[in-house]
Amino acid sequence: MRAILRVTSKNRVGCQLSLTVAGLLVFLGVSVGLFGTLVGAGGGFILTPVLLVLYPSDRPSTLTAISLFVVFFNAASGSAAYARQRRIDYRSGVAFAVATVPGAVAGALLVSVAPIRLFDGLTMALLAALAVWLMVGTRRSVEGSTGGSSNSPRTLTDTSGTDFTYSVPMGRGVALSVIVGFVSSFLGIGGGVIHVPLLIGALGFPIHVATATSHFVLANMAVVGTTTHALAGDFAGGTGLRRSVALSIGVIAGAQVGARLSQRTGGVLIRRLLAIALGALAVRLLFVVA
Repeated sequence: MRAILRVTSKNRVGCQLSLTVAGLLVFLGVSVGLFGTLVGAGGGFILTPVLLVLYPSDRPSTLTAISLFVVFFNAASGSAAYARQRRIDYRSGVAFAVATVPGAVAGALLVSVAPIRLFDGLTMALLAALAVWLMVGTRRSVEGSTGGSSNSPRTLTDTSGTDFTYSVPMGRGVALSVIVGFVSSFLGIGGGVIHVPLLIGALGFPIHVATATSHFVLANMAVVGTTTHALAGDFAGGTGLRRSVALSIGVIAGAQVGARLSQRTGGVLIRRLLAIALGALAVRLLFVVA
């Protein structure tokens, strides 16, 4: 009888610990979804470094599989909110999403053979470079974007009555999206953290349109990357899936809040918040690599 009581007590403790871990993952998901949607980056750029710290013994392919699974739900939830605000450039988004597919598949397959320290170092370097570019790099102004014959003009009016007029170099955007698909799937960061700076700095998108369109592209690209990881068996059985589900529950709620906050947040502040977050995560990863 005493043995049964001890086993029962251990089971209760284990169940409580599991619920506590699940609750913390849900809370982490809310935070990731809120901030990731606010800056249009999908949250993967936050989640992957955090997972590297929380689960340093896991394979890079498992961590990227979890991250991309969560990024999909974050991006899908954020896209729904941005669609209601009418800030998504669907013409550009569809073309860019299709262009990310080959890179997303290749990145998901190649990460399985990457050494963990190389994976950590590449993630750190990318985050730091993007942070510096956002803080000190030049950005093409929307008003000054005259566009050339190869550019495609755009005019969007959101639900608040704000007009966005700009032009898109589609060829350049498609080429960059192929690279974004590979890097984001390889590192598990979802691509938004790369795509948003490129949409703003290299393609001349207004910041609020860039964040919304990036989420639309992310939702489509994350499906491809996640499916590839699942077929390769990278979720490490039930453990990876349980973590993914707990995080996804949080990001769905957080993404809705982040999209609403974006309506009240200026473009310059969003740009700075994104740069600060990138820099902070790069510094944190530096200690992991070292």
